[in-house]
Amino acid sequence: MSDIAVLLSAYNGHAFLPAQLNSLAAQAGLGAPLLFWRDDGSTDATPDLLRRFSWPGGTVREAGALPPRQGAARSFLALLSACPEADAYAFCDQDDVWLPEKLSRGLRRLAALPTDRPALYCGRQRLVDEALKPVGLSPLPPRPPAFANALVQNIATGCTVILNPAARRLVNAAGPAPEGSMHDWWCYLLVTGAGGEVLFDAEPQILYRQHGRNAVGAAPSAARRGMAAAKRGPAAFQRIFAAHLEALDRASSLLTPEAAAKVAVLRAARQRGPLARLRALREVGAYRQRFSEDLVLRAWAVLSPG
Repeated sequence: MSDIAVLLSAYNGHAFLPAQLNSLAAQAGLGAPLLFWRDDGSTDATPDLLRRFSWPGGTVREAGALPPRQGAARSFLALLSACPEADAYAFCDQDDVWLPEKLSRGLRRLAALPTDRPALYCGRQRLVDEALKPVGLSPLPPRPPAFANALVQNIATGCTVILNPAARRLVNAAGPAPEGSMHDWWCYLLVTGAGGEVLFDAEPQILYRQHGRNAVGAAPSAARRGMAAAKRGPAAFQRIFAAHLEALDRASSLLTPEAAAKVAVLRAARQRGPLARLRALREVGAYRQRFSEDLVLRAWAVLSPG
């Protein structure tokens, strides 16, 4: 059994993939890692590049018999479901560069926790441009990871996420992420909702490449993040918020009673007026990481038609 399975979903990634694969080959302190990958319908040389890759000391395996053109979230979760058993499971984007201790550091942190409790390791990123020139750091969350945060915000960036086997079983049991969600946010919701542990590493272990074609990017400043949120407006947030609540309700048997109750309160409030939605957010203790973000959340609760 592998000490870690790296799950890579690729799509037209030939331009940046060699640097990511080189950084995988340079990972230190691993025993018998596995790269488990699938191509999501590339029209460039991405599949050939992956089939030629050899991981010194590790194994490379292409996932077979998975439906084509899944999109990022479903593709990653399909890999998580189909992957052989391992001590841990790491999501891997095609366009980043990992620092040498990235995987071993996450493994050590997870190994210190009980094996029967779902756990998710994630962390901060060094933001770089297309040429890997530094442009800043992703924000450091000032408040702790929790279900009350996961309900309204994702702080578990997928390319940093490593799951223990209990978390993998939980995510697989919950079924597919709702339409419009991403695999990392869905994992953050489920692990915290089931009473699991989230370990946020403040020391960046990844160069997170920003090149304008990212499935999900990152803004280095609070002002830019705020402008991006304002541009999106409340409708996009409310759509995914409602989809998450519905999916969590279907998976309520996997949640703690407290988490399931929070979901029920928020779902009921969506059918009522703005004041009821505000009261529900306060009742369940929902919070975003910064005061300004909390203000936006509450404004959206008022402005949303429900």
